[in-house]
Amino acid sequence: MKSISSLLQALIFSLSLLLLQSESAPQAAFRRDPGHPQWHHGAFQDVRDSVRSDVRRMLHTRAEVPFQVPLEVNVVLIGLNGDGGYRYTVDSHKLEEFLRVSFPSHRPSCLETGEPLDIEHHLVYNAFPAGQPELIALEKALKEAMVSAGTARESDYGREVPLFEVDAKAVEPVFQKLYSYIFDMENGGYSAAELDRPVPSVIFIVNFDKVRMDPRNKEIDLDSLMYGRISQLTEEEMQKQGGDYIYRYRYNGGGASQVWLGSGRFVVIDLSAGPCTYGKIETEEGSVCSKTLPRLQNVVFPRGLGAASDHSTSSIFLGQLAALISTTVEHVIAPDVSFETVDLTTRLLIPIIVLQNHNRYNIMEKGHNYSIDIEAIEAEVKKMVHYGQEVVFVGGSHVLHRHEKLAIAVSKAMRSHSLQETKKDGRFHVHTKTYLDGAILKEEMERSADVLAAGLLEVADPSLSSKFFLRQHWMDESNGSSDSILKHRPLWATYGSKHGKEKKRRAEKKQGDLYRTYGTRVIPVFVLSLADVDPHLMMEDESLVWKSNDVVIVLQHQSEKIPLSYVSETDRRHALPSQAQRHILAGLASVVGGLSAPYEKASHVHERPVVNWLWATGCHPFGPFSNASQISLMLQDVALRNTIYARVDSALHRIRDTSEAVQTFAGEYLKTPLGEPVKGKKNKSSTELWLEKFYKKTTNLPEPFPHELVERLEKYLDSLEEQLVDLSSLLYDHRLQDAHVNSSEILQSSMFTEQYVDHVLASEREKMRCCNIEYRFPVQSSQTFIYGGILLAGFFVYFLVIFFSNPVR
Repeated sequence: MKSISSLLQALIFSLSLLLLQSESAPQAAFRRDPGHPQWHHGAFQDVRDSVRSDVRRMLHTRAEVPFQVPLEVNVVLIGLNGDGGYRYTVDSHKLEEFLRVSFPSHRPSCLETGEPLDIEHHLVYNAFPAGQPELIALEKALKEAMVSAGTARESDYGREVPLFEVDAKAVEPVFQKLYSYIFDMENGGYSAAELDRPVPSVIFIVNFDKVRMDPRNKEIDLDSLMYGRISQLTEEEMQKQGGDYIYRYRYNGGGASQVWLGSGRFVVIDLSAGPCTYGKIETEEGSVCSKTLPRLQNVVFPRGLGAASDHSTSSIFLGQLAALISTTVEHVIAPDVSFETVDLTTRLLIPIIVLQNHNRYNIMEKGHNYSIDIEAIEAEVKKMVHYGQEVVFVGGSHVLHRHEKLAIAVSKAMRSHSLQETKKDGRFHVHTKTYLDGAILKEEMERSADVLAAGLLEVADPSLSSKFFLRQHWMDESNGSSDSILKHRPLWATYGSKHGKEKKRRAEKKQGDLYRTYGTRVIPVFVLSLADVDPHLMMEDESLVWKSNDVVIVLQHQSEKIPLSYVSETDRRHALPSQAQRHILAGLASVVGGLSAPYEKASHVHERPVVNWLWATGCHPFGPFSNASQISLMLQDVALRNTIYARVDSALHRIRDTSEAVQTFAGEYLKTPLGEPVKGKKNKSSTELWLEKFYKKTTNLPEPFPHELVERLEKYLDSLEEQLVDLSSLLYDHRLQDAHVNSSEILQSSMFTEQYVDHVLASEREKMRCCNIEYRFPVQSSQTFIYGGILLAGFFVYFLVIFFSNPVR
């Protein structure tokens, strides 16, 4: 009996524990219940036919149609489901439909050339709200992270209210946890290649209840509201939703903002924070003010605190929200490309060369505030290159006085210009500012005879990589190489061997195979560590870094903070010339990964990049409002995609040039018997006409156009169509490694086809000439006497015939 009673007591105790756990379990956020909605990623099947149709039209009709790549944009609405500030609700389906109709596509451009790429993103939007427990968990984390920072003035009424600042890096893990919870991505810190699965890019739009998370109010228990009922607000409570305080974010000590780019694959837009003001002094372009982001207070009370909202105001707010999402896509998720470089090498060599005119300190030594961490820079750069490309860093310090040519180049690159600034007295003050011109410095370095600069810049030409990639052994010296990656005959070799007059020559000289050589791309980084210079010395555009497509130049000196013409709220931003780490990484991110600053965008109207400082803060090393020496996972994915886009863009340009060459040949030589061009149905392009005439209709008559060329070209375009559709699918699924291999094959085949077509057209053009010019050596003198004897014999025979035919004799 005792055993039975003890067993019953143990059973009751275990049941009570389970009951207590079940009661306490709902208090935790980010819990994945059995009915938890799953993220679906399968929109490519809906757009596959349209992608294939655009690719076919681009390849077969020579139409200026960009290559379509679907891009998924996920918008998570937090606190906009009747549970956040002002208890406002946004219809996610309505927002999704509005985005699909208003911003269906985006075509990035190249900042270097100003031309749009041959790639266009077909945007696929997913908008859905987050749950109430997740909202409360974020509010709790934000409330704990708020730090008092004095007072600030309201933008609407000018009142002085308490100011709190939030370190974005402190609350970033909670947003990362929400990201992993929603999209079932537990390994959010890995790259797309390592995960080998679709990874979403997310925009978090946040609307917190400022009264509920007021750091001065210690009585509210946020844990009880995880799964509790959130009451609706009265008219009086609605008017107090402003909270009578302001809070802002700062990412790693950068500029104050209410939007920021996280270290993962998400961005945060907090509608309840701020409003924040930052930009360039006395410049309107790109400045962020209280009107830049929509405010729910203006939506709920469009005519002041006494009026209620109406339908038109809600529609305007939805449009402002959609425009904000579109700006985020254009600047962060799918930004422009800084340099479009087709890098085909297998090794990337980055020498960091410090040129100093002093011996007071060495920034290569570790443990100082001004030291640069080469290992950290190398780790970030390796995340921006594809698997299989080796990255090698070397570093060294050199005394500038021992390289007099480089010292002269630095002196020549010094420039100055006049500035007009307003002081506290309200008047304009003119002063001269000295700066270092990076373009002139690079040119002078190239002209110098110094191997340290001119030698490295000479081998840093990006076009050398394609030359190494297509090295051709024209003489068949060996049967092959054991370390070759590509080894096959050129396409034109099989065509040319059919001509009889070249058989004898090819028997003696046979064209060799095509090999990929292990080329090395060199990107030198010159760090000018100067002493006894102007304490406010910078490079142009108030920056400490200058870069081109093959070199990075960074300025470093031990001066104090340099005031910039950029302002965040009421404080000027300052540059720290002693710390070069962030600027080196920013330059390498642009040159290696093709990353543009999140605040820059190419403008075809202005014929220059225009700026929008909204996304100047966050986890990136660009600009005066950032203070991070790290590149987020979202920008790392952008860098990997830029490499693929550069190859596809180059391949499509080659294909268009090849088709144009064939069309030019057809227009020049293909005529009817009466000399008229080939004609046909009006609704068909000229490309389709000559394809019908010389590919689909065969004849036994002599063809002025090689039927085999058209047949091969048509088969190549069909296979390329399948490759491009597969590439679009791989990019949509974030399978960047497979897409990298696919784009390499597309670029190779376009190179081979272009050379094959050029070879065939040159041969056919040679055969179709109406006459030939032959050059011969002068005849010998003995042949002259022979011809003279033949002429005299002819005259003698002529006189004999005349003599015997005369009747009078």
